[in-house]
Amino acid sequence: MTADLTSTTTPDFISVLSQAAAAFRGQKVKRPTTEEMVNALLQAEKATKQQRLTYSFDALLGKWRLCFATGTKKARERGGIVLGKGLYVPKFVAIYISFSAALEQGLGRGEVSNQVQLGTVSLKLMGPTQYLGKKNLLAFDFNQMLIGIFDRLVYNRPIRSGKVQSEDFYNQPIAKLPFFAFFIVTENFIAARGRGGGLALWIRES
Repeated sequence: MTADLTSTTTPDFISVLSQAAAAFRGQKVKRPTTEEMVNALLQAEKATKQQRLTYSFDALLGKWRLCFATGTKKARERGGIVLGKGLYVPKFVAIYISFSAALEQGLGRGEVSNQVQLGTVSLKLMGPTQYLGKKNLLAFDFNQMLIGIFDRLVYNRPIRSGKVQSEDFYNQPIAKLPFFAFFIVTENFIAARGRGGGLALWIRES
């Protein structure tokens, strides 16, 4: 079942996540507590599974900024794993994830980049992706590292620790690769559970 984002009835978890995105962008709204965020993300994940919603790879394309994330080592047991309380990413550090499609768009193939920007220094990891639409699962592998200072590229090298070579990536079983299982995708934000069990919310970079 393809997700229908035009419904006139807005679930509570959508309202909470939308409010978090608005607050993160600097709008004058109250930021949800970390407890409310964890609950909203879990509710969104549960709803997607129950309704068997699917999202297209095209809906993920673009640049997204990490807003909120949970760990998996601390405290409470939720949804079969141990989740931490979660935290909002401080505004002084910007963490982005970007997705672009390959020429073979029908195959769900593309490229991912994960960038951390702190002041004038940026670190970017890049690599191939494979999207399994029926499971909302995006597998990836970083194989290139770039470092920039003052918008100047000072380092650009392959990562030897990449799981597989690019040409072999698409032949690898998902179980051997890092992945995100997306459970909500809207125009303004996306959320997923990582292979390690943590939850994350990104907002679209304008």
